Amino acid sequence: MAVSVVMPALEMAQETGKLVSWKKKEGERVSKGEMLLEVETDKAVVEVEAQAEGILAGVLAKVGDVVPVGQTIAWLVAPGEKPPAVTQSTQTGRRTDGGGAGATTVSPAVMPAAEGPAGPAQLSPKARRLAKEHGVDVSKIRGTGPGGEIVAEDILAAAKAVSASVPAAPVLPAPPPAAPAPAAPGAPAIAVGFGESIGAIGRLMAERTTQSWTTVPHFFVTREVDGSALVAARDKLAPAIERGRGVKLTYTDLLAVLVARVLAHHPRMNASWTGQAIRANPEVKIGLAMAVDEGVVVAVIGNAERGDLGDIAERRRDLTERARANRLQPADITGATFTISNLGMFQVDAFTAIIVPPQAGILAVGALTDRVVPVPGGIGVRPMLSLTLSCDHRVVDGARGAAFLNDVVVAIQEADKRLT
Repeated sequence: MAVSVVMPALEMAQETGKLVSWKKKEGERVSKGEMLLEVETDKAVVEVEAQAEGILAGVLAKVGDVVPVGQTIAWLVAPGEKPPAVTQSTQTGRRTDGGGAGATTVSPAVMPAAEGPAGPAQLSPKARRLAKEHGVDVSKIRGTGPGGEIVAEDILAAAKAVSASVPAAPVLPAPPPAAPAPAAPGAPAIAVGFGESIGAIGRLMAERTTQSWTTVPHFFVTREVDGSALVAARDKLAPAIERGRGVKLTYTDLLAVLVARVLAHHPRMNASWTGQAIRANPEVKIGLAMAVDEGVVVAVIGNAERGDLGDIAERRRDLTERARANRLQPADITGATFTISNLGMFQVDAFTAIIVPPQAGILAVGALTDRVVPVPGGIGVRPMLSLTLSCDHRVVDGARGAAFLNDVVVAIQEADKRLT
Protein backbone atom coordinates (compact mmCIF):
# COMPACT_ATOMS: atom_id res chain seq x y z
CA MET A 1 0.00 0.00 0.00
CA ALA A 2 1.34 3.44 -0.95
CA VAL A 3 2.45 5.69 1.89
CA SER A 4 2.28 9.43 1.37
CA VAL A 5 5.28 11.65 2.10
CA VAL A 6 3.96 14.94 3.47
CA MET A 7 5.56 18.27 4.30
CA PRO A 8 6.27 17.80 8.02
CA ALA A 9 5.53 20.22 10.85
CA LEU A 10 8.95 20.73 12.41
CA GLU A 11 8.12 23.52 14.84
CA MET A 12 5.21 25.26 16.54
CA ALA A 13 3.06 27.59 14.42
CA GLN A 14 4.77 26.40 11.24
CA GLU A 15 2.53 26.84 8.20
CA THR A 16 4.81 25.90 5.34
CA GLY A 17 8.18 24.33 4.66
CA LYS A 18 10.60 24.95 1.82
CA LEU A 19 12.00 21.87 0.09
CA VAL A 20 15.77 22.30 0.01
CA SER A 21 16.75 18.94 -1.49
CA TRP A 22 15.73 15.35 -2.07
CA LYS A 23 18.20 12.83 -0.66
CA LYS A 24 16.80 10.14 -2.98
CA LYS A 25 15.87 10.18 -6.64
CA GLU A 26 12.49 9.14 -7.93
CA GLY A 27 12.53 5.39 -8.48
CA GLU A 28 15.14 4.68 -5.79
CA ARG A 29 14.44 2.40 -2.84
CA VAL A 30 14.12 4.07 0.55
CA SER A 31 14.51 2.37 3.93
CA LYS A 32 12.55 3.42 7.01
CA GLY A 33 14.63 5.89 9.02
CA GLU A 34 16.81 6.81 6.04
CA MET A 35 17.26 10.51 5.29
CA LEU A 36 14.79 11.39 2.56
CA LEU A 37 14.68 15.19 2.17
CA GLU A 38 15.87 18.51 3.57
CA VAL A 39 13.37 21.14 4.66
CA GLU A 40 13.91 24.79 5.55
CA THR A 41 11.79 26.31 8.32
CA ASP A 42 11.90 29.63 10.14
CA LYS A 43 14.66 28.26 12.38
CA ALA A 44 17.01 26.12 10.35
CA VAL A 45 17.52 23.63 7.55
CA VAL A 46 16.89 20.11 8.82
CA GLU A 47 17.00 16.61 7.38
CA VAL A 48 13.80 14.56 7.50
CA GLU A 49 13.87 10.76 7.60
CA ALA A 50 11.48 8.39 5.86
CA GLN A 51 8.65 7.13 8.03
CA ALA A 52 8.25 3.95 5.98
CA GLU A 53 10.11 1.90 3.38
CA GLY A 54 9.38 1.66 -0.30
CA ILE A 55 10.27 3.13 -3.67
CA LEU A 56 10.11 6.90 -4.04
CA ALA A 57 7.48 7.69 -6.66
CA GLY A 58 5.02 10.36 -7.72
CA VAL A 59 7.23 13.25 -6.60
CA LEU A 60 5.07 16.38 -6.62
CA ALA A 61 7.40 18.98 -5.10
CA LYS A 62 10.55 20.36 -6.66
CA VAL A 63 13.56 21.84 -4.92
CA GLY A 64 12.63 25.38 -3.93
CA ASP A 65 8.90 24.71 -3.56
CA VAL A 66 7.26 26.14 -0.45
CA VAL A 67 4.58 23.65 0.54
CA PRO A 68 1.86 23.83 3.22
CA VAL A 69 2.40 21.57 6.20
CA GLY A 70 0.62 18.23 5.80
CA GLN A 71 0.44 18.36 2.01
CA THR A 72 1.55 15.28 0.09
CA ILE A 73 4.79 15.83 -1.83
CA ALA A 74 5.59 12.24 -2.90
CA TRP A 75 4.76 8.58 -2.29
CA LEU A 76 6.57 5.48 -1.08
CA VAL A 77 5.21 2.49 -3.00
CA ALA A 78 5.86 -1.23 -3.24
CA PRO A 79 7.73 -2.63 -6.29
CA GLY A 80 5.41 -2.51 -9.29
CA GLU A 81 2.85 -0.38 -7.48
CA LYS A 82 1.79 2.95 -8.94
CA PRO A 83 1.32 6.05 -6.80
CA PRO A 84 -2.26 7.28 -6.30
CA ALA A 85 -3.69 9.65 -8.86
CA VAL A 86 -2.62 13.27 -8.49
CA THR A 87 -5.39 15.55 -7.27
CA GLN A 88 -5.62 19.31 -7.10
CA SER A 89 -4.87 19.23 -3.36
CA THR A 90 -1.63 17.34 -3.89
CA GLN A 91 -0.53 19.34 -6.91
CA THR A 92 -0.54 22.73 -5.24
CA GLY A 93 2.83 24.11 -4.24
CA ARG A 94 4.14 27.56 -3.48
CA ARG A 95 7.44 29.07 -4.45
CA THR A 96 9.04 32.08 -2.93
CA ASP A 97 11.98 32.37 -5.29
CA GLY A 98 10.17 32.23 -8.61
CA GLY A 99 12.41 29.41 -9.84
CA GLY A 100 11.69 26.02 -11.30
CA ALA A 101 9.91 25.43 -14.56
CA GLY A 102 6.39 24.18 -14.17
CA ALA A 103 6.12 25.17 -10.51
CA THR A 104 2.62 26.07 -9.44
CA THR A 105 2.16 29.42 -7.77
CA VAL A 106 -0.82 30.10 -5.55
CA SER A 107 -1.69 33.75 -5.01
CA PRO A 108 -4.33 35.02 -2.60
CA ALA A 109 -7.38 36.49 -4.24
CA VAL A 110 -7.97 40.12 -3.34
CA MET A 111 -11.67 40.63 -2.62
CA PRO A 112 -13.63 43.79 -2.95
CA ALA A 113 -14.48 45.43 0.34
CA ALA A 114 -17.44 43.69 1.87
CA GLU A 115 -20.62 45.64 2.44
CA GLY A 116 -21.65 45.73 6.05
CA PRO A 117 -19.86 44.23 9.06
CA ALA A 118 -17.90 41.04 8.67
CA GLY A 119 -16.35 38.61 11.12
CA PRO A 120 -12.69 38.98 12.03
CA ALA A 121 -10.27 37.37 9.60
CA GLN A 122 -8.45 34.25 10.79
CA LEU A 123 -4.72 34.97 10.69
CA SER A 124 -1.73 32.93 11.63
CA PRO A 125 0.64 34.67 14.10
CA LYS A 126 3.24 35.22 11.39
CA ALA A 127 0.63 36.61 8.98
CA ARG A 128 -0.60 39.05 11.63
CA ARG A 129 2.93 40.35 12.18
CA LEU A 130 3.61 40.70 8.44
CA ALA A 131 0.29 42.48 7.87
CA LYS A 132 1.24 45.07 10.47
CA GLU A 133 4.74 45.50 9.05
CA HIS A 134 3.53 45.94 5.44
CA GLY A 135 0.34 47.87 6.24
CA VAL A 136 -1.88 45.28 4.52
CA ASP A 137 -5.66 45.45 5.01
CA VAL A 138 -6.50 41.83 5.88
CA SER A 139 -10.22 42.41 5.32
CA LYS A 140 -9.55 42.49 1.57
CA ILE A 141 -7.65 39.21 1.42
CA ARG A 142 -9.08 35.75 0.83
CA GLY A 143 -6.85 33.33 2.71
CA THR A 144 -5.43 30.21 1.06
CA GLY A 145 -4.76 28.36 4.32
CA PRO A 146 -6.93 25.64 5.87
CA GLY A 147 -10.49 26.86 6.28
CA GLY A 148 -9.66 30.12 4.53
CA GLU A 149 -7.09 31.15 7.10
CA ILE A 150 -4.82 33.98 5.97
CA VAL A 151 -1.21 32.79 6.01
CA ALA A 152 2.12 34.57 5.58
CA GLU A 153 2.30 34.01 1.82
CA ASP A 154 -1.10 35.70 1.38
CA ILE A 155 0.14 38.83 3.14
CA LEU A 156 3.38 38.97 1.16
CA ALA A 157 1.58 38.50 -2.15
CA ALA A 158 -0.95 41.20 -1.28
CA ALA A 159 1.84 43.60 -0.27
CA LYS A 160 3.62 42.89 -3.55
CA ALA A 161 0.43 43.51 -5.53
CA VAL A 162 -0.10 46.86 -3.79
CA SER A 163 3.48 47.89 -4.46
CA ALA A 164 3.16 46.99 -8.13
CA SER A 165 0.03 49.14 -8.47
CA VAL A 166 1.68 52.28 -7.10
CA PRO A 167 2.82 54.57 -9.96
CA ALA A 168 6.56 54.83 -10.20
CA ALA A 169 8.16 58.17 -9.41
CA PRO A 170 9.56 60.10 -12.37
CA VAL A 171 13.12 59.16 -13.14
CA LEU A 172 15.49 62.11 -13.08
CA PRO A 173 18.67 62.07 -15.11
CA ALA A 174 21.57 60.89 -13.03
CA PRO A 175 24.34 63.41 -12.40
CA PRO A 176 27.61 62.70 -14.14
CA PRO A 177 29.86 60.48 -12.08
CA ALA A 178 32.50 62.27 -10.09
CA ALA A 179 36.06 61.66 -11.12
CA PRO A 180 37.78 59.32 -8.67
CA ALA A 181 40.43 60.87 -6.50
CA PRO A 182 43.92 59.85 -7.49
CA ALA A 183 45.27 57.06 -5.35
CA ALA A 184 48.36 57.65 -3.30
CA PRO A 185 51.48 56.02 -4.68
CA GLY A 186 51.67 52.44 -3.48
CA ALA A 187 48.13 52.44 -2.01
CA PRO A 188 46.20 49.15 -2.45
CA ALA A 189 43.28 49.07 -4.87
CA ILE A 190 39.82 49.17 -3.30
CA ALA A 191 37.13 46.96 -4.79
CA VAL A 192 33.70 48.57 -5.16
CA GLY A 193 30.31 46.99 -5.68
CA PHE A 194 31.25 43.94 -3.62
CA GLY A 195 28.39 41.74 -2.41
CA GLU A 196 28.19 38.39 -0.69
CA SER A 197 25.24 36.05 -0.95
CA ILE A 198 24.18 34.12 2.13
CA GLY A 199 22.81 30.65 2.48
CA ALA A 200 19.56 29.48 4.02
CA ILE A 201 20.84 29.37 7.60
CA GLY A 202 22.37 32.84 7.33
CA ARG A 203 19.19 34.28 5.88
CA LEU A 204 17.04 32.64 8.54
CA MET A 205 19.32 33.95 11.26
CA ALA A 206 19.12 37.46 9.80
CA GLU A 207 15.32 37.34 9.66
CA ARG A 208 14.84 35.95 13.16
CA THR A 209 17.31 38.25 14.89
CA THR A 210 15.78 41.26 13.15
CA GLN A 211 12.31 40.15 14.22
CA SER A 212 13.44 39.62 17.81
CA TRP A 213 15.36 42.88 18.10
CA THR A 214 12.50 44.95 16.65
CA THR A 215 9.58 43.28 18.48
CA VAL A 216 10.92 42.00 21.83
CA PRO A 217 11.47 44.62 24.57
CA HIS A 218 14.98 43.67 25.69
CA PHE A 219 16.65 44.73 28.89
CA PHE A 220 20.06 43.63 30.15
CA VAL A 221 21.59 42.71 33.50
CA THR A 222 25.35 42.22 33.88
CA ARG A 223 27.46 40.61 36.59
CA GLU A 224 31.09 39.58 36.97
CA VAL A 225 31.83 36.42 38.90
CA ASP A 226 34.93 34.72 40.26
CA GLY A 227 35.24 31.54 38.21
CA SER A 228 37.77 29.81 40.45
CA ALA A 229 35.29 27.14 41.57
CA LEU A 230 34.21 26.54 37.96
CA VAL A 231 37.84 25.98 36.94
CA ALA A 232 38.36 23.66 39.92
CA ALA A 233 35.26 21.62 39.02
CA ARG A 234 36.36 21.20 35.42
CA ASP A 235 39.92 20.27 36.40
CA LYS A 236 38.58 17.62 38.78
CA LEU A 237 35.90 16.11 36.52
CA ALA A 238 37.42 16.39 33.03
CA PRO A 239 40.06 13.60 33.20
CA ALA A 240 37.60 10.86 34.19
CA ILE A 241 35.02 11.94 31.60
CA GLU A 242 37.65 12.12 28.87
CA ARG A 243 38.97 8.65 29.75
CA GLY A 244 35.55 7.05 30.12
CA ARG A 245 33.67 8.71 27.28
CA GLY A 246 36.32 10.09 24.97
CA VAL A 247 34.89 13.61 25.07
CA LYS A 248 36.39 16.85 26.33
CA LEU A 249 34.45 18.49 29.13
CA THR A 250 33.92 22.20 28.41
CA TYR A 251 32.87 25.15 30.51
CA THR A 252 29.70 25.28 28.41
CA ASP A 253 28.79 21.79 29.66
CA LEU A 254 29.23 22.90 33.27
CA LEU A 255 27.24 26.09 32.71
CA ALA A 256 24.41 24.21 30.99
CA VAL A 257 23.91 22.07 34.10
CA LEU A 258 24.25 24.92 36.58
CA VAL A 259 21.95 27.28 34.68
CA ALA A 260 19.35 24.54 34.15
CA ARG A 261 19.26 23.83 37.88
CA VAL A 262 18.79 27.51 38.66
CA LEU A 263 16.02 27.80 36.05
CA ALA A 264 14.11 25.04 37.83
CA HIS A 265 13.71 27.49 40.74
CA HIS A 266 12.84 30.47 38.53
CA PRO A 267 9.79 29.38 36.51
CA ARG A 268 9.15 32.87 35.10
CA MET A 269 12.66 32.94 33.59
CA ASN A 270 11.87 29.57 32.00
CA ALA A 271 8.53 30.77 30.62
CA SER A 272 7.57 31.93 27.11
CA TRP A 273 5.65 34.83 25.60
CA THR A 274 2.80 33.56 23.41
CA GLY A 275 1.83 36.93 21.93
CA GLN A 276 -1.08 37.37 24.34
CA ALA A 277 0.04 35.83 27.62
CA ILE A 278 2.87 34.17 29.53
CA ARG A 279 3.10 30.39 29.15
CA ALA A 280 4.85 28.36 31.86
CA ASN A 281 7.07 25.63 30.41
CA PRO A 282 6.85 22.34 32.33
CA GLU A 283 10.42 21.33 31.47
CA VAL A 284 13.80 23.03 31.39
CA LYS A 285 15.42 22.75 27.96
CA ILE A 286 18.71 24.54 27.46
CA GLY A 287 19.49 25.91 23.99
CA LEU A 288 23.16 26.19 23.10
CA ALA A 289 24.08 28.76 20.44
CA MET A 290 26.49 27.08 18.01
CA ALA A 291 28.50 28.71 15.25
CA VAL A 292 28.34 27.10 11.81
CA ASP A 293 29.77 28.26 8.49
CA GLU A 294 26.67 30.26 7.52
CA GLY A 295 25.68 31.68 10.90
CA VAL A 296 24.40 30.41 14.25
CA VAL A 297 21.97 27.64 15.17
CA VAL A 298 20.54 26.85 18.59
CA ALA A 299 20.65 23.17 19.53
CA VAL A 300 18.64 21.87 22.47
CA ILE A 301 19.65 19.80 25.48
CA GLY A 302 16.73 18.71 27.62
CA ASN A 303 16.80 17.65 31.27
CA ALA A 304 20.24 19.20 31.78
CA GLU A 305 19.36 19.92 35.41
CA ARG A 306 19.11 16.17 36.07
CA GLY A 307 21.64 14.91 33.53
CA ASP A 308 25.03 13.36 34.10
CA LEU A 309 27.88 15.70 33.10
CA GLY A 310 29.49 13.08 30.88
CA ASP A 311 26.18 12.54 29.11
CA ILE A 312 25.71 16.30 28.67
CA ALA A 313 29.21 16.59 27.18
CA GLU A 314 28.53 13.75 24.72
CA ARG A 315 25.22 15.25 23.65
CA ARG A 316 26.79 18.69 23.21
CA ARG A 317 29.61 17.26 21.09
CA ASP A 318 27.16 15.26 18.95
CA LEU A 319 24.95 18.30 18.38
CA THR A 320 27.95 20.46 17.51
CA GLU A 321 29.28 17.97 14.96
CA ARG A 322 25.89 17.49 13.31
CA ALA A 323 25.19 21.24 13.29
CA ARG A 324 28.42 21.89 11.41
CA ALA A 325 27.58 19.07 8.99
CA ASN A 326 24.02 20.44 8.51
CA ARG A 327 22.55 17.19 9.85
CA LEU A 328 20.45 18.41 12.76
CA GLN A 329 17.06 16.78 13.20
CA PRO A 330 13.81 18.62 14.05
CA ALA A 331 13.97 17.51 17.70
CA ASP A 332 17.50 18.94 17.96
CA ILE A 333 16.36 22.54 17.41
CA THR A 334 12.84 22.58 18.85
CA GLY A 335 11.55 23.44 22.28
CA ALA A 336 14.41 25.32 23.98
CA THR A 337 13.16 27.34 26.97
CA PHE A 338 16.37 29.33 27.63
CA THR A 339 19.58 29.83 25.64
CA ILE A 340 23.26 30.12 26.56
CA SER A 341 25.62 31.87 24.14
CA ASN A 342 29.28 31.39 25.08
CA LEU A 343 31.92 33.37 23.19
CA GLY A 344 34.65 32.80 25.73
CA MET A 345 36.57 30.54 23.36
CA PHE A 346 36.96 33.58 21.08
CA GLN A 347 38.49 35.61 23.92
CA VAL A 348 35.49 37.95 24.06
CA ASP A 349 35.38 39.71 27.43
CA ALA A 350 31.67 40.60 27.42
CA PHE A 351 28.74 41.01 25.02
CA THR A 352 24.96 41.20 24.88
CA ALA A 353 22.90 38.59 23.03
CA ILE A 354 19.57 38.81 21.21
CA ILE A 355 16.72 36.75 22.67
CA VAL A 356 15.43 33.74 20.73
CA PRO A 357 11.60 34.07 20.78
CA PRO A 358 9.45 32.85 22.41
CA GLN A 359 12.04 32.37 25.15
CA ALA A 360 12.20 34.91 27.97
CA GLY A 361 15.96 35.20 28.12
CA ILE A 362 19.45 34.38 26.91
CA LEU A 363 22.71 34.36 28.88
CA ALA A 364 25.82 35.77 27.17
CA VAL A 365 29.06 34.35 28.59
CA GLY A 366 32.46 35.95 28.12
CA ALA A 367 35.95 34.53 28.53
CA LEU A 368 37.46 33.35 31.80
CA THR A 369 40.26 35.88 32.17
CA ASP A 370 42.75 36.42 34.97
CA ARG A 371 42.18 39.85 36.47
CA VAL A 372 43.41 41.81 39.45
CA VAL A 373 40.46 42.10 41.83
CA PRO A 374 39.83 42.94 45.48
CA VAL A 375 40.08 39.92 47.79
CA PRO A 376 39.75 39.70 51.56
CA GLY A 377 42.76 41.47 53.03
CA GLY A 378 44.01 43.07 49.83
CA ILE A 379 44.09 42.38 46.10
CA GLY A 380 44.66 39.22 44.10
CA VAL A 381 44.45 37.61 40.67
CA ARG A 382 41.34 35.57 39.95
CA PRO A 383 39.82 33.99 36.79
CA MET A 384 36.87 36.34 36.29
CA LEU A 385 33.84 35.67 34.11
CA SER A 386 31.43 38.23 32.67
CA LEU A 387 27.73 37.30 32.40
CA THR A 388 25.10 39.39 30.62
CA LEU A 389 21.47 38.34 30.86
CA SER A 390 19.06 39.55 28.15
CA CYS A 391 15.41 39.48 29.30
CA ASP A 392 12.04 39.90 27.60
CA HIS A 393 10.37 42.60 29.70
CA ARG A 394 6.92 41.22 28.83
CA VAL A 395 7.75 38.08 30.82
CA VAL A 396 10.47 39.06 33.30
CA ASP A 397 10.87 42.34 35.17
CA GLY A 398 14.16 43.76 36.42
CA ALA A 399 13.87 42.30 39.91
CA ARG A 400 13.19 38.77 38.63
CA GLY A 401 16.02 39.00 36.12
CA ALA A 402 18.46 40.23 38.76
CA ALA A 403 17.42 37.51 41.22
CA PHE A 404 17.91 34.81 38.60
CA LEU A 405 21.34 36.11 37.58
CA ASN A 406 22.40 36.37 41.23
CA ASP A 407 21.52 32.70 41.76
CA VAL A 408 23.52 31.79 38.64
CA VAL A 409 26.49 33.69 40.07
CA VAL A 410 26.18 31.83 43.39
CA ALA A 411 25.96 28.50 41.55
CA ILE A 412 29.19 29.28 39.66
CA GLN A 413 30.93 30.36 42.85
CA GLU A 414 29.97 27.00 44.38
CA ALA A 415 30.48 24.89 41.24
CA ASP A 416 33.19 22.71 42.81
CA LYS A 417 30.72 21.67 45.52
CA ARG A 418 27.57 21.45 43.39
CA LEU A 419 29.04 19.47 40.50
CA THR A 420 31.52 17.17 42.22
